[in-house]
Amino acid sequence: MDNIIYILFICIIVPLVLMLPLLTGRSRLYVGYMIIGICACLFAAEINGYVSNLMDRDMYYITTNITPVIEEIIKALPVLYFAFIFSDNKEKLIPISFAVGVGFAVLENMVILVQNIDSISIFWALVRGFASGVMHGICTACVGFGISYVRKRRKLFYCGTFALLALAITYHASFNTLVQSDSYKYFGFVMPMVTYVPAVLFLVKNQKLPSFRKQG
Repeated sequence: MDNIIYILFICIIVPLVLMLPLLTGRSRLYVGYMIIGICACLFAAEINGYVSNLMDRDMYYITTNITPVIEEIIKALPVLYFAFIFSDNKEKLIPISFAVGVGFAVLENMVILVQNIDSISIFWALVRGFASGVMHGICTACVGFGISYVRKRRKLFYCGTFALLALAITYHASFNTLVQSDSYKYFGFVMPMVTYVPAVLFLVKNQKLPSFRKQG
């Protein structure tokens, strides 16, 4: 089914959009940026498809060299917009950045699920949830965390933003390479969680993330 991504997009996005007026404060902000992440996934899929058709390359080359660049740039755009227009505060930038990545991963996982429904297993779901889903969140959150530092430093902003995108792209490409390897795929499966857990512990310990008491 050629238009499956649009069908899934509508089924996922409509309830979330209708829920937005009922939310307040940070809850609305985070869900809103998750919706933006879902939209980013649809846009990235269109760009990826167009580029794939232009290049005479196999899927392995595309997923390890092309899609990480396209997807990380697209995911970073709403984060940069938020930092410039609204706030570059870490307590807001990190969660909204992660929300963009999670929204992106939700639609991506659903599309892959439907396209490979006959070969799907519980193990596949765990890998997509804890590996690929978390990977997208980590890459975008990394950009958000770094932007909070370089936003107000004119001399560092351009090279700093480029470095952050390069880091996210490299992490994404490394993950895609590992999970498609016969020998090292299990390293790829655990790579996002090995990054996520210490990062969250560090941020919570250093109070870079908002507490529940402050939300609203």
